[in-house]
Amino acid sequence: MEETPKLDTNIQINPAAEAETTSPLDFIDSLQDLKTPFFKSRSRRRRSDTWVISMFVIFHLIAFVATMIVNDCWTNSHGDCSVTVLRRMSFQPLSENPLLGPSPSTLDKMGALRKTLLLEHQTWHLFSCPWLHAGLIHLIINLAGVIFLGIYLEQEFGPLRVGLIYIFSAFFGTLVTALFVRDSPIVSSSGAQLGLLGATISALVRNWRIYTNKFVAVMILFAVFACNFMLGLLPYIDNYSNIGGLISGFLLGFALLFTPQLRQVAQNKSGLYDSGVKSSFNWKQKLDRPVMRSVSLLVFAFLLVGFLVAALLGVNISQYCQWCAYFDCLPSKRWNCNDVTTSCEIMLSDTELTLTCLANGNFRVFPYTNISDARKKDICTLICS
Repeated sequence: MEETPKLDTNIQINPAAEAETTSPLDFIDSLQDLKTPFFKSRSRRRRSDTWVISMFVIFHLIAFVATMIVNDCWTNSHGDCSVTVLRRMSFQPLSENPLLGPSPSTLDKMGALRKTLLLEHQTWHLFSCPWLHAGLIHLIINLAGVIFLGIYLEQEFGPLRVGLIYIFSAFFGTLVTALFVRDSPIVSSSGAQLGLLGATISALVRNWRIYTNKFVAVMILFAVFACNFMLGLLPYIDNYSNIGGLISGFLLGFALLFTPQLRQVAQNKSGLYDSGVKSSFNWKQKLDRPVMRSVSLLVFAFLLVGFLVAALLGVNISQYCQWCAYFDCLPSKRWNCNDVTTSCEIMLSDTELTLTCLANGNFRVFPYTNISDARKKDICTLICS
């Protein structure tokens, strides 16, 4: 019987090359090499994520339209208006409001800040003042800045934190205004925009290493600030609310805004270490610079409480600082920055009204007599300036 041939099979097991593994922490450290232009969003979010800024813009538009309807220059000023084709929505004369807006008495009625109103404890003006604009020019410039900065921040950091920064900066700026307000109406809607600017600056400073084109970003932010500062030198707009909003936004930006690139990569990362990377990202965001976050939040809270108490007590720094008025309104022959209490002699006839300033003797004659007391006060201020 023949023997069956034996089959020898040699199986060699060669050690496989070690798979290269990267820990989540090493991956996080490598993120510092990923850079992007500053005003370019890292995340592809839907435009609906900008609902908070859109809501604030709509509120401001509604408030301005309501202000102009209440103003009704065509009726209350008997046609002595700018852009008369708008009829009821027409603006006050440029000598009275160079920003194409309402009269001072209308701003008072709608909730602008004034020293005498705070002395009368009408504190509701602290909450209405941030929603008002001095005129169409002010509205366009302010909302352009809000849309430009706000949409960027909301896409990067989410609506909740940006909404909080906007509201707190608006209120904080109004409190700073209350400490310097004079006896002329002031609106502080630009404070919220400067709050967004301050938050944008803090985001740039915190994440300085991950951005490119930083010089361009700095120049853009400086241009936004300079434009608002120059606008604040005109009547009815307050530069102190701008400074207050800028400080508030800067502090809240350090306290609330996380590093955007960590969140973006965490959402897009997938693979063996997916959960570990996401967990590390989340913890790094929560624990990122805790001392700086805590200090910024404490400083903001301390300033907020201090300014609020000072405003409620009626503290007015402008009484002790004569030059502070020039930081808020730059005198010119084209507009009035005078907040001195004025008085006029009123002479009525059957068809005419004559107002004569008791301080300088200037007078104006009007071919009508049906004029409100608030409007008489506005005209008296113009005559005496």
